Amino acid sequence: MKKLPRSFYLQPTLVVAKKLLGKYFVRKIGDEILTGKIVEVEAYLGENDPASHAYRGKTKRNEVMFMNGGHLYVYFTYGMHFCANIVTEDAGKGRAVLIRAVEPLTGIELMKKNRKRIFTEHSLINLTNGPAKFCQAFGIEREQNGTDLLGDEICLTDGVDIPPSKIVATTRIGIKNGKEKKWRFYIKGNPLVSKK
Repeated sequence: MKKLPRSFYLQPTLVVAKKLLGKYFVRKIGDEILTGKIVEVEAYLGENDPASHAYRGKTKRNEVMFMNGGHLYVYFTYGMHFCANIVTEDAGKGRAVLIRAVEPLTGIELMKKNRKRIFTEHSLINLTNGPAKFCQAFGIEREQNGTDLLGDEICLTDGVDIPPSKIVATTRIGIKNGKEKKWRFYIKGNPLVSKK
């Protein structure tokens, strides 16, 4: 699998968001490799987007969003969950794409262990079908905030190409502002999407 180059992340955010569908998210923990196919994302466009953490400018919390595209922005929410975003575009822009759900491919036993729940084969659908579930399964916490996705710990690779006809665009979930923007994208018919 070929690691995505920096140039991939420097494209316009809405372009990157759609292109992320079908790509593989790869996380190395010790000798284990966790891999998941990205099946659902949401785009956040900085000062143009009242739902974005970067809407009011750079702060200590969101400073990673203002780094060069190709870094991981991880934040803590609701006092209990981590969420992971792919930073996009040039440094200083404050753009990112939230990973909402992935389809687990390798390292599934460790994902189950990280989730601290008992999973049967039939319940694997709930393993990574949400932004917090994904982070927990892949062991992504505050320490991973700012990780360069061109490094060896966490990266994205080529996966499967998703044709435009298989990409659904809808409004984003769980936000108060910017509700009208159809900046949530997911793979049509995929059972791992967090909410149909």
